[in-house]
Amino acid sequence: MTTETQQERVTVDLHVRSLTPRGGPGQQEAVIERLEELVESGHVDEFSLDVWGRQVSLSTAAARTDAGRDVLNRVEAFRDWAAETDRSVDSFFETRRVSSTVTDENYVALVLPRVTLAEYRDGDLAYVAPCTDGEDVCTVLDRLDALETEPTVAEAVEADGRGRLVAPEAEE
Repeated sequence: MTTETQQERVTVDLHVRSLTPRGGPGQQEAVIERLEELVESGHVDEFSLDVWGRQVSLSTAAARTDAGRDVLNRVEAFRDWAAETDRSVDSFFETRRVSSTVTDENYVALVLPRVTLAEYRDGDLAYVAPCTDGEDVCTVLDRLDALETEPTVAEAVEADGRGRLVAPEAEE
Protein backbone atom coordinates (compact mmCIF):
# COMPACT_ATOMS: atom_id res chain seq x y z
CA MET A 1 0.00 0.00 0.00
CA THR A 2 1.37 3.44 -0.91
CA THR A 3 0.29 6.85 0.20
CA GLU A 4 0.98 9.84 -1.98
CA THR A 5 1.97 12.81 0.11
CA GLN A 6 2.10 16.44 -0.90
CA GLN A 7 3.91 18.82 1.39
CA GLU A 8 2.68 22.34 2.00
CA ARG A 9 4.97 25.01 0.65
CA VAL A 10 6.25 27.01 3.62
CA THR A 11 7.44 30.54 2.96
CA VAL A 12 8.34 33.31 5.38
CA ASP A 13 8.27 37.08 4.97
CA LEU A 14 10.55 38.80 7.44
CA HIS A 15 9.72 42.48 8.01
CA VAL A 16 12.32 44.70 9.67
CA ARG A 17 12.48 48.39 10.52
CA SER A 18 15.97 48.82 9.08
CA LEU A 19 18.85 46.81 7.70
CA THR A 20 21.09 48.51 10.26
CA PRO A 21 19.12 48.30 13.50
CA ARG A 22 19.95 50.45 16.51
CA GLY A 23 22.45 48.90 18.86
CA GLY A 24 23.95 46.65 16.19
CA PRO A 25 22.65 43.68 14.24
CA GLY A 26 22.03 41.32 17.21
CA GLN A 27 18.62 39.69 17.00
CA GLN A 28 17.97 40.65 13.39
CA GLU A 29 21.17 38.97 12.21
CA ALA A 30 20.36 35.88 14.28
CA VAL A 31 16.88 35.65 12.74
CA ILE A 32 18.21 35.97 9.18
CA GLU A 33 20.85 33.31 9.84
CA ARG A 34 18.22 30.97 11.34
CA LEU A 35 15.97 31.44 8.32
CA GLU A 36 18.88 30.64 6.00
CA GLU A 37 19.49 27.44 8.01
CA LEU A 38 15.78 26.52 7.87
CA VAL A 39 15.82 26.91 4.08
CA GLU A 40 18.98 24.76 3.81
CA SER A 41 17.46 22.04 6.01
CA GLY A 42 14.15 22.00 4.11
CA HIS A 43 11.95 23.26 6.94
CA VAL A 44 11.22 26.47 5.01
CA ASP A 45 11.06 26.63 1.21
CA GLU A 46 12.09 30.27 0.95
CA PHE A 47 12.07 33.57 2.80
CA SER A 48 12.08 37.20 1.82
CA LEU A 49 13.29 40.24 3.71
CA ASP A 50 11.27 43.46 3.62
CA VAL A 51 12.33 46.77 5.14
CA TRP A 52 9.17 48.60 6.10
CA GLY A 53 10.46 51.30 8.45
CA ARG A 54 9.67 52.35 12.00
CA GLN A 55 6.16 53.68 11.51
CA VAL A 56 3.48 54.63 9.01
CA SER A 57 1.58 57.84 9.39
CA LEU A 58 -2.14 57.14 9.30
CA SER A 59 -3.24 60.73 8.86
CA THR A 60 -0.91 62.03 6.13
CA ALA A 61 -0.39 61.40 2.43
CA ALA A 62 2.16 58.65 3.26
CA ALA A 63 -0.69 56.26 4.13
CA ARG A 64 -2.09 56.69 0.61
CA THR A 65 1.14 55.77 -1.18
CA ASP A 66 1.69 52.25 -2.53
CA ALA A 67 4.27 51.57 0.19
CA GLY A 68 2.04 52.92 2.94
CA ARG A 69 -1.00 50.96 1.74
CA ASP A 70 1.09 47.80 1.44
CA VAL A 71 2.22 48.02 5.08
CA LEU A 72 -1.27 48.85 6.33
CA ASN A 73 -2.82 46.00 4.30
CA ARG A 74 -0.30 43.52 5.71
CA VAL A 75 -0.95 44.66 9.28
CA GLU A 76 -4.70 44.34 8.65
CA ALA A 77 -4.15 40.78 7.40
CA PHE A 78 -2.06 40.05 10.52
CA ARG A 79 -4.86 41.36 12.73
CA ASP A 80 -7.45 39.28 10.83
CA TRP A 81 -5.30 36.17 11.29
CA ALA A 82 -4.94 36.92 15.01
CA ALA A 83 -8.70 37.33 15.43
CA GLU A 84 -9.37 34.04 13.60
CA THR A 85 -6.86 32.14 15.78
CA ASP A 86 -7.70 33.69 19.17
CA ARG A 87 -4.42 35.57 19.29
CA SER A 88 -3.49 39.22 19.29
CA VAL A 89 -0.84 41.30 17.57
CA ASP A 90 -2.21 44.66 18.73
CA SER A 91 0.34 45.29 21.48
CA PHE A 92 3.13 44.89 18.89
CA PHE A 93 1.53 47.27 16.35
CA GLU A 94 0.81 50.37 18.42
CA THR A 95 -1.12 53.38 17.20
CA ARG A 96 0.29 56.61 18.66
CA ARG A 97 -0.22 60.32 18.36
CA VAL A 98 3.06 61.91 17.27
CA SER A 99 3.94 65.55 17.86
CA SER A 100 6.99 66.99 16.17
CA THR A 101 8.47 70.08 17.78
CA VAL A 102 10.79 70.50 14.78
CA THR A 103 8.06 70.65 12.12
CA ASP A 104 5.23 71.62 14.47
CA GLU A 105 3.13 68.77 13.04
CA ASN A 106 0.78 66.38 14.81
CA TYR A 107 -0.25 63.07 13.30
CA VAL A 108 -1.33 59.54 14.16
CA ALA A 109 1.12 56.76 13.32
CA LEU A 110 1.20 52.99 13.40
CA VAL A 111 4.48 51.98 15.08
CA LEU A 112 5.87 48.71 13.72
CA PRO A 113 7.83 46.02 15.63
CA ARG A 114 11.59 45.83 15.03
CA VAL A 115 11.16 42.35 13.52
CA THR A 116 7.97 40.66 12.35
CA LEU A 117 7.66 37.19 10.84
CA ALA A 118 4.76 36.22 8.58
CA GLU A 119 4.61 32.49 7.80
CA TYR A 120 2.64 31.27 4.79
CA ARG A 121 1.52 27.72 3.96
CA ASP A 122 0.68 27.27 0.29
CA GLY A 123 0.31 31.04 0.05
CA ASP A 124 -2.11 31.39 2.99
CA LEU A 125 -1.10 33.30 6.10
CA ALA A 126 -0.51 30.63 8.75
CA TYR A 127 1.31 32.45 11.56
CA VAL A 128 2.48 35.89 12.65
CA ALA A 129 5.14 36.58 15.25
CA PRO A 130 5.31 38.31 17.57
CA CYS A 131 1.84 37.54 18.87
CA THR A 132 0.15 36.62 22.11
CA ASP A 133 -2.63 34.22 23.05
CA GLY A 134 -3.54 36.38 26.05
CA GLU A 135 -1.13 34.64 28.42
CA ASP A 136 2.00 33.73 26.50
CA VAL A 137 3.96 35.70 23.92
CA CYS A 138 5.35 33.93 20.87
CA THR A 139 8.42 35.80 19.65
CA VAL A 140 9.98 35.54 16.21
CA LEU A 141 12.70 33.28 17.66
CA ASP A 142 10.04 31.09 19.31
CA ARG A 143 8.35 30.62 15.94
CA LEU A 144 11.64 29.75 14.26
CA ASP A 145 12.19 27.10 16.96
CA ALA A 146 8.73 25.66 16.20
CA LEU A 147 9.44 25.57 12.46
CA GLU A 148 12.70 23.77 13.10
CA THR A 149 10.96 20.97 15.01
CA GLU A 150 8.51 20.20 12.20
CA PRO A 151 9.53 17.23 10.06
CA THR A 152 10.47 17.92 6.46
CA VAL A 153 9.04 15.79 3.66
CA ALA A 154 12.41 14.05 3.37
CA GLU A 155 12.22 13.11 7.04
CA ALA A 156 8.58 12.03 6.97
CA VAL A 157 8.42 10.05 3.72
CA GLU A 158 10.68 8.39 1.19
CA ALA A 159 10.36 7.79 -2.55
CA ASP A 160 8.99 4.42 -3.68
CA GLY A 161 11.22 4.27 -6.77
CA ARG A 162 8.45 5.43 -9.14
CA GLY A 163 8.49 9.08 -8.11
CA ARG A 164 5.69 8.75 -5.56
CA LEU A 165 6.22 9.55 -1.93
CA VAL A 166 5.48 6.74 0.48
CA ALA A 167 4.78 7.21 4.15
CA PRO A 168 7.06 4.83 6.12
CA GLU A 169 4.13 3.20 7.94
CA ALA A 170 2.48 2.40 4.58
CA GLU A 171 5.38 0.12 3.57
CA GLU A 172 4.80 -2.38 6.38
